[in-house]
Amino acid sequence: MNDKTQLLKGILEGCILKIIHDETTYGYEISEKLKAYGFIEICEGTIYPLLLRLEKNGLLVSTKINSPVGPKRKYYSLSEEGKKELDEFYQNWQEISKSVNKLFANYKGSEQ
Repeated sequence: MNDKTQLLKGILEGCILKIIHDETTYGYEISEKLKAYGFIEICEGTIYPLLLRLEKNGLLVSTKINSPVGPKRKYYSLSEEGKKELDEFYQNWQEISKSVNKLFANYKGSEQ
């Protein structure tokens, strides 16, 4: 596992909560949205266990809805606790990213 993957694992939960906050959605669609935002290293095999854990922890609510093709799809929405968790993630992310950006403001790479 490379360093980028480790960094992504630390923020993936918050990113998934944000996608679900924007609209009720299902696993494959979440995967596609993450890819559209540039998270190409994230596979569905990573997303589904995380969705189950978030649901088990009370952050998500799921509903099975008929699909126009194939079996029913499990759609996810945020619970009230999930909304609080997303707010907390966002606040923490703002603080951390501000500090990291400040630290690296004058960094031009190690080839100097």
